Formats: sequence, C-alpha cells, structure tokens
Amino acid sequence: MILLRDTIRSVWVYANLFAVTITLSSLVVVCALLRIRGRVYDWAGEAWARWMLFISRVPVRVTGLEHARADRPRIFASNHQSWFDVFALAARLPGPYRFVAKKELGQIPIFGHAWRAAGHISVDRGDRASAIESLDQAGARLRRENSAVVIFPEGTRSMTGDLLPFKKGAFMLALHTGVDIIPVGITGSREVLGKNSWRVRMGEIQVRIGPPIPTREYSAETRDALIARVRAEILRLMQDTQQAAPVEPGRRAHEP
Repeated sequence: MILLRDTIRSVWVYANLFAVTITLSSLVVVCALLRIRGRVYDWAGEAWARWMLFISRVPVRVTGLEHARADRPRIFASNHQSWFDVFALAARLPGPYRFVAKKELGQIPIFGHAWRAAGHISVDRGDRASAIESLDQAGARLRRENSAVVIFPEGTRSMTGDLLPFKKGAFMLALHTGVDIIPVGITGSREVLGKNSWRVRMGEIQVRIGPPIPTREYSAETRDALIARVRAEILRLMQDTQQAAPVEPGRRAHEP
C-alpha cells in the first residue's frame, strides 16, 4: 500500500515537474530572445521551486534567515543530499542569487537555455581552465549585481547523508572576491528523494543558515583552514537539534 501511494505521488510530481519546467523555461527563453530585462528570470526560478514543493506536499522550515542578508554580495555553501535541496533553497533564500552546477544541466533542452539565460553558472569539472573561467564569471556577477551565488561544495549528492569531501572551487571564488561564505545545513531532503531513488516521499525539509564566515583573513596558502572551518560549521548546522522556525503560512511555504 505504501509503495502504491508513493508511486502515485511520484508520477504526479514528475508530471508536474515536466509541465512547469517546460512552461517556465519557455517563458524565460522567450524573454531572453526579446531582450526583456527585469525580475522575470528570478521570479521564474522561485515560482518553479515553490510549485514543486507545493505539489509534493513538502514543507520547508528555515532557521537563521537573519544571516542571509540580501544587501551585499554573498556565497551560500550548502550540503547536498537531494534534488529537493535546490527547490528548498530556490524557494526560500532571499534573492537575487545564482546557482553554480555541473555543465550537464546547461545541456538539457529548453531548461538548459533558460538556466543560462537566467544567469546561472555551469562548470565543466573535466576542464580546469573552463571551470576557472566559469567561477570568474560568477565572481564578476557577484560584484556587478550585488547578488548571491549558491554552491554545493561536495560537488554531488551524498547517498548516505554524510558530508562528503569538499571541492575547492567555491573557496577560491570566495578568496578571489573577498565575499563572505554563509554556511547552510539541510536535513530531511534525502528522506523525500534520495540519490538514485525515484520515489518521492512525504517529509519535511529543514534549512539552517549560519552566521557569515569572513574570508578576507584567509589566503590561498590558508585555504584548507577556510575549507575546514566552513565544513565544520555546515556539519554543526546539519546536526543542530534546536527547534526550527515555524513554516511561514500560506504561499510562502507551500504555494508557488
């Protein structure tokens, strides 16, 4: 019975994912072709994420939003357990922000065009020079738009939920720009949809945002110390047992 319920829910979620992705991606692509400027690109990503959380019946509880100030450039560094991490962050982080992800996302038909048109950054992990160029683009956008970049330092989703070793790209970006790193710990998303799983289960995602970690006191020579500090803080946030903030009522938590 549980398997049947999860199967029906999963089919419904994937059907909605396909429909809303095609619809909003097409809107973004058309706006880009017409050279329309404005918040439509940020709105589309946020609406996409909120709709998926709503249709999946997955509430998101956030603690520490006061650390995620939108009045200055910032780099969010989060653990990664599920595709629902993206939905949770895209729906609840104060914008504007851009995700940094593997280049394969930018190659998906329609979605990939929309991804690039909205300003998100694709990184070719197999090409170091290209990856550095992509991170330089992210840094330039940070300074130009006074915006945020969202990076998953593990580079992939964790199958077990344990924190994987961190890649260095996010930290080189922070050191080159002097922008603070804001650690983020996400729990609950793996129970909703784990890596290599197709079943979308009911559950609650908790997002805990920690105080910004200054990077100006670090250098390329002390990069490993910065990585260790950020990793320890994300691990602490993941393990934090303090009561999370209540879900915002109405549209903010459950609706697109």
